[in-house]
Amino acid sequence: MTSAGGDPARCPWPGIEAEIYADYHDSEWGVPKLGDRELFEKLTLEGFQSGLSWLTILRKRENFRTAFAGFDVERIAGFGEKDVARLMSDAGIVRNRAKIEATISNAQAFLQIAERQSFSALLWGFLDNGPIANRWRTFSEIPAQTALSKRISKELKARGFRFVGPTTAYAFMQSVGMVNDHLLACHRHQPCAKLQAGVKLPE
Repeated sequence: MTSAGGDPARCPWPGIEAEIYADYHDSEWGVPKLGDRELFEKLTLEGFQSGLSWLTILRKRENFRTAFAGFDVERIAGFGEKDVARLMSDAGIVRNRAKIEATISNAQAFLQIAERQSFSALLWGFLDNGPIANRWRTFSEIPAQTALSKRISKELKARGFRFVGPTTAYAFMQSVGMVNDHLLACHRHQPCAKLQAGVKLPE
């Protein structure tokens, strides 16, 4: 499936200016992710994205990984004020104290969950019938949040997470393949649909 110009037909949001954005759309967005660490990383980055563009986060992603110990949750949970000061002076990431401190407390909340079940099992457990296969034709049809993202947001907040509002939760769901929001005309819709159909929900 290609556009009139010969390029792959894709969702409109990556635009054409930044190759890193198109690469993310073509290789990551909508692909199911079930690992605890990668889910925590994605949720953290979605939280940092709030109020900014995802392109900004993508360009800083490797810096985030370095600054936050490769998103090793146990290490992040042990961060103290010196680490906060270090992160606030790191121009390679988004220097927002509230979001930095939330990442640390979110890691601590993550570990509390891990005492009983995996983070993956908690999140994917909201999908009784597996990933949601949407069939949007236009970008304007795609919601910013849903009843399910509100439920997930409420649950995470109840467990001590911050910067996980319903809109952030839905962006997270899209990015980790809990929903397929590639447009029907997008060349990634069908490949992601196949990957999502093969997902075995964690227990």
